[in-house]
Amino acid sequence: MKIDWAALGSVFGVSLVVTVALVGLFTLGIVGLSKKESAAQRGDSATLVVSGAYACFAACAAAVAYGIFLIVA
Repeated sequence: MKIDWAALGSVFGVSLVVTVALVGLFTLGIVGLSKKESAAQRGDSATLVVSGAYACFAACAAAVAYGIFLIVA
């Protein structure tokens, strides 16, 4: 049995980068929603922050759906 170490390293690297990016994107969404609550306490409008948070969550959902598509296809 011959293992293609370069391909294995490439898959590991891409998986690591995508995982860190996805976690970072989800974290930005959570931070955006927490800013919404602090802005509501001050009486400010947080429409842009909430829209950005929902966009982060939508991008996370799209990335997960694309990953599932790649596994199934």
